Amino acid sequence: MPVQPLAELIRFARHNSPFYRDLYAHLPGRVAHLTDLPVVPQADFWRANSPQGNTLLTAPLEEAVVFRSGGTTGSPKFSYYTRAEWREFTTAFGAGIVNAGLRPGHRVADLFYAGDLYASFTFVLDSLHRSPVANVRLPIGGAAPWDSTAATLEEFRVQVVAGTPTTLCALAERLVSAGRTLPDVELLFFGGECLFGDQLPLFKAAFPNAQARSLGYASVDAGLLGEAVPGDDPRVHRAFTPHTVVEIVDEEDGLVGKNGVPGRLVVTDLRRRLMPVLRYPVGDQAEWVDRDAGVFRILGRAEEGVRVGPVTLHTQDVHDIVTAADTAGEVTGLQLVVRREGGRDGLVLRLAVGEPGRPASQLADRVTAAILIQRPLYGSAVAAGHVNPLVVECAHHRDLAVNSRSGKLVRVVDERPLS
Repeated sequence: MPVQPLAELIRFARHNSPFYRDLYAHLPGRVAHLTDLPVVPQADFWRANSPQGNTLLTAPLEEAVVFRSGGTTGSPKFSYYTRAEWREFTTAFGAGIVNAGLRPGHRVADLFYAGDLYASFTFVLDSLHRSPVANVRLPIGGAAPWDSTAATLEEFRVQVVAGTPTTLCALAERLVSAGRTLPDVELLFFGGECLFGDQLPLFKAAFPNAQARSLGYASVDAGLLGEAVPGDDPRVHRAFTPHTVVEIVDEEDGLVGKNGVPGRLVVTDLRRRLMPVLRYPVGDQAEWVDRDAGVFRILGRAEEGVRVGPVTLHTQDVHDIVTAADTAGEVTGLQLVVRREGGRDGLVLRLAVGEPGRPASQLADRVTAAILIQRPLYGSAVAAGHVNPLVVECAHHRDLAVNSRSGKLVRVVDERPLS
């Protein structure tokens, strides 16, 4: 399917998607510029995108692949692609993997996760399959026993290992503990979460000849976001032009036009029609490195959610869980704080209450239990040693972080180092 002219794509979405029809009801009949459109309100987008009574999709769900996008078990989020859209998605990303360092004949182990509607394993495997360079694909998956994985990597003298940083670190830790190394590995392709500098020594110990590089930047809901840019900073990516349009939007001042100014990353996909993505907020902060060339740097999660190790938590979901657990109505404000200690990410829920000095163990226990019930992957990640335990802190409302310009409450505070 060719790239759609923007005006035609907007017209199609308005005509066939009740969600976009309502969202754009105040706009003139013909819209030709992205900046004339509002940024999609994420909470409304996902409410419209339910399996039953869906008002976002532009056609009946008769031919598509369905993936889960994250969120809690109580409010799962699903993404839909036609077979043509999925083929184009993975073909474009597969071409981008060459920029990340894939070479003809490379033997690649896919250690991403499969099943339960997760996309990463299938997405990476299909992208490698459609990459323009020949490669040997070993679909191992992230849940295989580490010794079996290590044996396969050794037997096939695998040169490229692809997975989340959490999976790669877990494998590296096992190898080091067993006194083993994999010197044939040349590249560690990571995706799905940030890579931090404190993880590199462990990689070096287990994979002495390997470089860690971004596989590329994409998400199952937003689609193509950025292809890897060679260099020392794995956070730098280039927009997938002409497939998508990437914008960086400042909450107060609109579009960011200058390099080095942070804002929310917003994407428009010019090919997807079943589930249109028009000025969709990805959930990450970014800044332009070279705006004219479409090169940007990822700075971490934005207000829409957080990524803690391998676990994604949407901000609104967490707010809803806390509200349900706060039966006495004690909480007047909430911030999600992400910290990194001992080489692991961890989530701190900072609750504003009237009397933070008095014991609030019952509230903290209820909130903690509710989060772990609704997001069991977090508890599993703690048990596996991938992330630090969830912490609940109580504070005065005045002690919550606010935007220095607007005074508005900052919903997500990322205290992790940038590299």
